[in-house]
Amino acid sequence: MDNLHIDFKKTALVLIDLQKGIVAAPGGKEVVDNAVKLVDLFRRNNGFISFVRVSFLDGKESLHPLVDPTDTPAVNRPLGWDELIPELRVSEKDYVVTKRQWGAFFGTDLNLQLRRRGIDTIVLCGIATNIGVESTAREAYQYGYNQIFITDAMTTFTQEAHEASIRFIFPRIGKLRTTEEFLSQLNE
Repeated sequence: MDNLHIDFKKTALVLIDLQKGIVAAPGGKEVVDNAVKLVDLFRRNNGFISFVRVSFLDGKESLHPLVDPTDTPAVNRPLGWDELIPELRVSEKDYVVTKRQWGAFFGTDLNLQLRRRGIDTIVLCGIATNIGVESTAREAYQYGYNQIFITDAMTTFTQEAHEASIRFIFPRIGKLRTTEEFLSQLNE
């Protein structure tokens, strides 16, 4: 595995859906702990951080496609479910994106904000690996971004779904690292 040559002026940390109503997913605590390490690293290096959260207008999801029944657990959305968790210490220098769909680029100005800053590389993590993270990764790939996936700073509802993204999708569109691998391979 090659060392990573990260230029923090051209690299953004993009964290997907680390919000109160979602981090309770299995493995959520480990994801948050590792995400905080990444946030601290980007802050120390004056890197661009984008916190992405999902929320819906009037409490309603935007799309209601016809789908077959699944065994996916129902999502409970109590008041404040869409607030970013306090452990992330979101600051006024950070960019917060509110998305209405799975991916962070569709219907938002995330690409515009990254391009204006000359960013060509995204370090990506969050919840859920196979939904919000993978959708964002596929969109970023189509926009031509280099990507680094922090595999232990993401999770989803089943290990099988997490592994499918990690094994079959992400290696085709970016580099995979654990948090410790990423931190140890930097040229800080």
